[in-house]
Amino acid sequence: MATVTNTYARAFADVVMSMRLDAAVTLAEAQQMAAMARENDNLREVWDAPSISAEKKRAVLDSIVKRAGISRPVRNFVAVLIDHRRTRFLSEIVAQFEQELNQRLGFAEAEITTSRELGPAERTSIEADLAQVTSKKIRAHYSQDPAILGGAIARVGSTVYDGSVKGQLEKIRAALSS
Repeated sequence: MATVTNTYARAFADVVMSMRLDAAVTLAEAQQMAAMARENDNLREVWDAPSISAEKKRAVLDSIVKRAGISRPVRNFVAVLIDHRRTRFLSEIVAQFEQELNQRLGFAEAEITTSRELGPAERTSIEADLAQVTSKKIRAHYSQDPAILGGAIARVGSTVYDGSVKGQLEKIRAALSS
């Protein structure tokens, strides 16, 4: 499955970049289509049924696209998946497509955990620090965990930056015990 998702995600990213489409809008539309397919059992059944012709499946797609205002490139992308019987991988392909776009556009996804809600200035400061460390633009997703006591923990890819009070206390305890 990984090769299927990578192949289609890279190909669609190539289209977005070569046509100079708005990557954020295109991604949002692709995510919208994936969500529709994921949440609607009937739609999934139609798109996955081998007994229904590709023309009928594309007709269903076209009515969805018209109603939802989806762009032609995203419509064509889903149509290719229908033609190649890959719609069951739509969510995974769109997730990989997002990663591919992030890589090409120089973005890094950051999961930032803090003990409390941060204000806009604090968020900007943390994101600027991470951008400097990673040499990438940061797309941050925030969560709260009072157990870290204070500070923040940021995960960018497989790298964890622990600036939490709890993390610092654990380092001190490890140093004292050794």
